[in-house]
Formats: sequence, C-alpha cells, structure tokens
Amino acid sequence: MTNPALTLAEMARNVLTTADGREKTKLSRHYATQWRAARAGDADPIDVGITTPPLHPARPAAPALLDPRDVPKRKPGSPQGRIALLHAVAHIELNAVDLHWDIIARFSHIPLPLGFYDDWVKSADEESKHFNLMCDCLEAEDSHYGALPAHAGMWRAAEDTVDDLMGRLAVVPMVLEARGLDVTPGMIEIFKRAKNTAAVAALEEIYSEEVGHVAYGSKWFNFLCGRDNLDPKETFHTLVQKYFHGALKPPFNEEKRADAGLPPDFYWPLADGEAPAYAR
Repeated sequence: MTNPALTLAEMARNVLTTADGREKTKLSRHYATQWRAARAGDADPIDVGITTPPLHPARPAAPALLDPRDVPKRKPGSPQGRIALLHAVAHIELNAVDLHWDIIARFSHIPLPLGFYDDWVKSADEESKHFNLMCDCLEAEDSHYGALPAHAGMWRAAEDTVDDLMGRLAVVPMVLEARGLDVTPGMIEIFKRAKNTAAVAALEEIYSEEVGHVAYGSKWFNFLCGRDNLDPKETFHTLVQKYFHGALKPPFNEEKRADAGLPPDFYWPLADGEAPAYAR
C-alpha cells in the first residue's frame, strides 16, 4: 500500500489527494500506525520532510456541496432529520481528517517539536475512526455518506489560514472543534430519545476524543505564543477576528472547554451577547 521511505509530509499529501472517504480514512489510519511504530522504535524512523499540499483536498463526486444557506433544514426529531444529522457529522469528520493532515503538510517547513506531529497524527487517526463510525450509522439506516447535500464552507478556514499556523490553530481546533463540544451533548440526547444505541455510542466516543483535539490546538497555540513572546489571549482574539467570519455563539460547554485548556475569557469576549463577569 505504501512506501516505507515516505516522509510524514508526503503521507499527509497522499491522504489529502485521496478522494473516496473510506479509502482516505483507511490510508490515514495506516499512516498513523506507521508513524506510531516509528516513534516507539518498533520500525525505521520516519522523517517529517517538507511538501506542498493541494489548496483543496480531493473529494468524492458526492455529496453535492452547497452554500450553507442552501443546505435543506430538517427537523432532528424525525427519522430523516436524524439521518441528515448523522450525514452532517460524517461530513464534518471527513473534513477534520483533511484539516489535521493539512496542518502537518502545510506547515512542514516550520521547525516544530516532534510532539506536534504526534498530536495531529493521533487526531487525524481518531477523526478517521469517527468518519467511519458515522458511515456505519448511516448504513444501518439504509443511507450512506454522499446521499444528501453538504456544507461547502467547511474548508474556508483552511484557505483563509493557508500561510498562518497560529491562525489555523486559533480557528480550527480552538473555535470550530470547540463548537463541537458545545453541540454534541444535544445530538446525543436526540439519539437517546430515538433509542438508537449505536449512534449514541458513536457520538459519545467522538465527544470524548474531540476534547483532546481542542486541547492540542490550545497547547500548540500557547507554545507558539511563548516562543514568540506573545500574549495568548490577545493574540487569539486578534486572529479569530481576522479569520473567523462572525461572532462565536453561546451557549458554551464551559466545563469541556476548560478541560481542553480554553478559559472563558478567551471566547466570551468574541461572542454574541454579554459575557459573565468571570469571563471579562
């Protein structure tokens, strides 16, 4: 399947240029296993290397990608609404696979500790698993990824931060993935009410692991701020206002955000509505 002499950056590019979702995630998980084995000393070392990734990842012919305003709205309490919800999560997870490999490939020219690559390879591996869990849930409902249209704007954050690593960390894990911590408990409740135990188990697994992905964003954002002698909170506010289009939307899952290293005074000042006193 793969050439053991590939660098990690080349592996990342190969994932990004694979279109089919199941094939992309299979390759992603295979490369993650190779990287872990090399880092543990159980296989030959893998160089990080340098590459130029594509501006956009390869995508399957379906789903059709629409402007967010044109994606049909469905009531989540209905069977079709729940299928649409699973499909939306699958789409998010597939984009996350590419986002995590892209941060490795896109910024491979920047000197960073090997732990940076460990974290994003692990995240990409987990997002690959999450995509497949959602696909399995869809197939159990006689549907599949690609059966419904999807949001076309999810790669915008990657395009906007194509030459700004700190901006990428601020917007993708610390804003977009943190939003997942806010909304996933509500999705879990929808499937609990529907007695869909497989979807509940899959979403609970996703929820528990997404905290780590947000934490990696916070960890490496703070690392880079320290390296450049920047104030993390002020820098975060500046970058989010530059790259994120619109205000952050409460309610926030403050407990899980805190677990991921995001204090309230990072996100409340950027939100719609007045921040509580402790977050000012």
